[in-house]
Amino acid sequence: MMRSILGFAALGCACLGPAALAADLPRQAAPPPLPVPPAFTWTGFYAGVNAGYGFGAGSDGFTDPTYGTVTTGGGRSGFVGGGQIGATYQFMPGSGFVVGAEADIQGTTFGPSRTGLVGSTAFYDIGPSLDWFGTVRGRIGYAVDRILVYGTGGFAYGGGSLPSFAGTYPGTLPGTSRTGWTLGGGIEYAITDRISARIEGLYVNLDRGRRDTIYDATTGAYYGTARDSSGFGLVRAGLNYRFSTF
Repeated sequence: MMRSILGFAALGCACLGPAALAADLPRQAAPPPLPVPPAFTWTGFYAGVNAGYGFGAGSDGFTDPTYGTVTTGGGRSGFVGGGQIGATYQFMPGSGFVVGAEADIQGTTFGPSRTGLVGSTAFYDIGPSLDWFGTVRGRIGYAVDRILVYGTGGFAYGGGSLPSFAGTYPGTLPGTSRTGWTLGGGIEYAITDRISARIEGLYVNLDRGRRDTIYDATTGAYYGTARDSSGFGLVRAGLNYRFSTF
C-alpha cells in the first residue's frame, strides 16, 4: 500500500515539474507590428524646369481695302523652354482633390516677324516676334496616390522684338508686349517624395490680332502690320522638386 502511494506521488511530481518550470520562465512578448508608411500627399511648394514645342503661331491672309489681297508667311513654330514655381494643396492624403497655383516663364525660338505678299509684291511685317512669354495659372485636379491629373488656366503675357527694317516705317510702330489667357491640362507622377515628372499641354492666346493699313514705301516693297494669329499651342515635359509641405 505504501509503495503505491509513493509511486503515485512520484508520478504527480513528474507531471507537475515541467508545468511549474514553464510558469517560472519569462514570457516572450509578440513582435511589434511594422510601421505603416504615411500616405503620399501633393501638398507643398515646388520649383522646376520644362521644355517642349510650340506650334500654330502664325498669321491670317486678308483683303486690305486699299491694296487688295495680303498673303502672310504662315504659321511659326519652334522650341519652348523655361521654368516654373508653384504650390499645391491636397485635401486628403493618398487619393483626393488637389488645388494649387503656378507661375512660369518661357523662352521661344518662334523667330523673327513674317514676310508675305501684297498682291505679288513683297510685304515686310513690322510686327514684333514672340521671344518669350509667361503665365500665372490656377490648377485643380485629382490625385490617386502618386498620379495627379489636372486642368489649368489663367493669365498669359509675353513680348518680343521688332525687325531691323521696322525703322523705315513712317507710321506708329506696334508695341512689343502683349497679354491674354491660357488654358490646358496635364498629368504628373511623383517619382520620389520630392521629385515629380509631368507632361502638359496648353493653349495660349495673347490677343495679338490686329489689322492695320499696309503702307507703300514706294521702294518696291510694302511695310506694315498684318493680322496675326491670336493663339498657339504647346506641349512640354517638366521636372519638379518639392521643397516642403505647408
